Amino acid sequence: MNKEIRSDTWIWVVVQDPGANEQYLGQVDQEKSESFIPAFYQKEDAQQCLIQLKTEKGKKYEAQAICFGELAKDAGKNDFRIFMLTGEGEILQKISPEANF
Repeated sequence: MNKEIRSDTWIWVVVQDPGANEQYLGQVDQEKSESFIPAFYQKEDAQQCLIQLKTEKGKKYEAQAICFGELAKDAGKNDFRIFMLTGEGEILQKISPEANF
């Protein structure tokens, strides 16, 4: 289910501490030493996969929509890749923000 992603494509991410000090929920693949931001095509997939992601106790998490170009810019500044995932956590696509979105 690899869809074409452009900078104006709306996708879903999980945000930690929505509101005041919000930030994207990043993850690290320890085996491959890759830092990434999980992203999803559907809100329901983001919500379903959240239970599989590493989170901090006591923090609030929420699925939010974002334009891919904005996410790619932020991810690139912080040396994160973007992994498009299914609701089960299966990787559909790995995207390097350096790809000019």
